[in-house]
Amino acid sequence: MTDRQETWMVPPLAYLETRQPTHQGERIISQYVDVRDGTRLAVDVHLPSSRESDETYPAILVLTPYYRRFALADGHRTNIDSCPTVAFYRDMFVPRGYALVAVDVRGSGASFGCRDGFRSPKERLDHHDIADWVAGQSWCTGRIGATGISYPGAASDFLASTNHTAVKAVAPLFAVWDTWGNHLYPGGILLTCVTKNYGEMALSLDQDRRDLIPPYAYFKDDDLAGPAPVDNDLNGKMLAQALHEHKANFDMQDFVQQLRFRDAGLTDNPDYTGACISPYNYANRDADTSTAYYSISGWMDGGGYSTGTIQRYMWLQNPETRLMLGPWDHGARAHVSPWRPDNKPQQPIVGAAVLRFFDKHLMLLNTEIDGEKPVHYYTMGAETWRAAENWPPAHDPVIMFPAAGNSLSSNAPEEKDGSDEYQVDYACGTGGHTRYDRLYIQNVETYYDDWNEREDNMLSYTGEPLSADTEVTGHPSVNLHFACSERDCCFFIYVSDVTPEGKSVYVTEGVFRALHRKPGDNPVDIPPTGPTHSFKLEDTELLVPGEPTFASFELLPTSYLFRKGHLIRLSLAASDSDHFTRIPDGRPPRITLYRNRNQPSQLMLPVVSKA
Repeated sequence: MTDRQETWMVPPLAYLETRQPTHQGERIISQYVDVRDGTRLAVDVHLPSSRESDETYPAILVLTPYYRRFALADGHRTNIDSCPTVAFYRDMFVPRGYALVAVDVRGSGASFGCRDGFRSPKERLDHHDIADWVAGQSWCTGRIGATGISYPGAASDFLASTNHTAVKAVAPLFAVWDTWGNHLYPGGILLTCVTKNYGEMALSLDQDRRDLIPPYAYFKDDDLAGPAPVDNDLNGKMLAQALHEHKANFDMQDFVQQLRFRDAGLTDNPDYTGACISPYNYANRDADTSTAYYSISGWMDGGGYSTGTIQRYMWLQNPETRLMLGPWDHGARAHVSPWRPDNKPQQPIVGAAVLRFFDKHLMLLNTEIDGEKPVHYYTMGAETWRAAENWPPAHDPVIMFPAAGNSLSSNAPEEKDGSDEYQVDYACGTGGHTRYDRLYIQNVETYYDDWNEREDNMLSYTGEPLSADTEVTGHPSVNLHFACSERDCCFFIYVSDVTPEGKSVYVTEGVFRALHRKPGDNPVDIPPTGPTHSFKLEDTELLVPGEPTFASFELLPTSYLFRKGHLIRLSLAASDSDHFTRIPDGRPPRITLYRNRNQPSQLMLPVVSKA
């Protein structure tokens, strides 16, 4: 293993110390830019206020539906920042010699048009046209990058796929590769907490319905007064017209419900499937061999964002591509390791890493990044960073078997008829401090801090005390032999670390709808990270009540050190009513889990050997 000093030639925060600001202040140029179909998009250009008349800068694009900038209420406090959604990028890049270009995507903020879906395919072409405009401006060097957290991160992918010659590097942060599987339907199950809460948030922003802005939103502030108009919209008439056009925007709940299977499309447009709103669908290796990528995510990044980040990295062919997986939630708002030494701000680490990456590809500086391995990941429990040439790192698959007495054994079962019955309890949920809650802007500081009680409603199997420290890094998976009293059900599988004192600590999970258990291939541009299923309607297969069957599926990736003397626990539930739709609704099933020599249910853990 490598320690922190050996992992990087220059660690991110150390690099930031060497890149002190070189420019003073900022000034904003705000205007509309027309894209190819005539839609006017609101654009803010942040330039150093100290700019010489002929000075040029590389440009970094942030393409967002969350307001490029807010208007400020009369009498607002003097220290308020009108750019809460782009301030992170502005403060990192503009003082260090970059131009930051913040854009309201069509149908949002002060931009005209409407959104026909979550990441409308039209937006991809808009991104190209904005890059074209930026590259031709007198203040731009002609070298462009793009970045952003979540939605703007996926927009960076869309931009790269257009193969615009000025786009030299992108850094999608905490962003999906497959919107359907990484975000909306993890394991084929609708993530209702996101569609409900995110849908309300989108409505409140797109139509400037400040009365609907949830109390937990970052921009719930009485001094923020809706989207800022562009400079020449002195009376707000153009902004009002744009907001009126937003009334035609899609409804999140209605939209997502129509995409129930991977091959399902909108009822009025069957070709408009989940692929149409996913970066993988547009990715092309001609573009991505000329565009450098830095993909960044964290171990508690939603229900599949970390998987999507890894899939993007695995798909790319460009040698100038990098991957970083940290101890982070969505957006690196918190350090999520249960063993964290402190909860210092984490976003500066991400920002510094991206700055260094852009400095190489946009500033053409020598950052020593070429001397490092392309993959960096943080191992929770060890509380240190590792580096690797590939993902996943070399590992040995270690198999553990549910056994009699709710034990988890390293030995395959010998008994002929072993099984356990589990009556599903739809009161079973994971609470409000989970990996999913940050996706709809819930403020979570400590994750799964009530996990002990949560496991009481699950079927659990616990191993023996470990004889040595055991690092699990990669993609765990399960093989389940089971029968169900209903024609469909869901599985929620959890891996926990049990301390010698008996405290259970959440590590990772996997979710899966039994209807999709037939093995099948991913779309060609989604690299497999575990057992694969097509999730197509044509491949679904209802259960026969009471009849034994089999399902194999992956859990979310992690890097976690189980300490000597700790125990590994596998828990099974069939609902997370706090976050996912329930299947079958109104009929909690009874599940038989088989654990015998002919039907050996299994947990596979990717264990990394010590160097």
